Amino acid sequence: MSYRGSVNSLAVILGLSALVFTGCFAATGPSLGLWSVPIPVSPYQQKSLEDKFHVHERYGRVPILGPITSGGPVQALDPPSDDEVWWALERARPIQGNFPFLYEIQRNNVRIVKEKIADYIDPPRVVPLIGPAQLHHAHYKCTVYFSERKIVGWPIPHTIHDEDVVEVLYIDHNHFHMVGNVDFGEGSTHY
Repeated sequence: MSYRGSVNSLAVILGLSALVFTGCFAATGPSLGLWSVPIPVSPYQQKSLEDKFHVHERYGRVPILGPITSGGPVQALDPPSDDEVWWALERARPIQGNFPFLYEIQRNNVRIVKEKIADYIDPPRVVPLIGPAQLHHAHYKCTVYFSERKIVGWPIPHTIHDEDVVEVLYIDHNHFHMVGNVDFGEGSTHY
């Protein structure tokens, strides 16, 4: 065998041994097979799933608080946060999905005014999976003032400025208050 043939065969042997011993192939342990290959996900799908989880985690559930004590406050203690108002505005008038350099919307100089319009408590009733509870309602009127800028890049490039945009959103904050002895100690009944 010539010198050139032995160098080529040695290179092939080294290349195969590098593939086998690096962990890419013939790895020990469990394997996912075809599902071990990563599948690309578009940034739009990833962001929409992250946004959906964000809204569900922070604002999609109804909390269950302790009982209302006599002489205690019966007013709702938590007005909607600016983040919650902004997410509600995004659902009402979405700006996501802009096309850079073709069509973009920008919102600047945002000011949010929150007013409580109703605060009341329902009479006690038995709620499945909770037990005896009262539903506390708090309704807010949120007025959002901002300036909007629309940038159109095609077919005729132009920019539209709207300095006085007003959006009114109504946000409900509902939560439960337990009724009765919630410790389930001596002398209490289980529901």
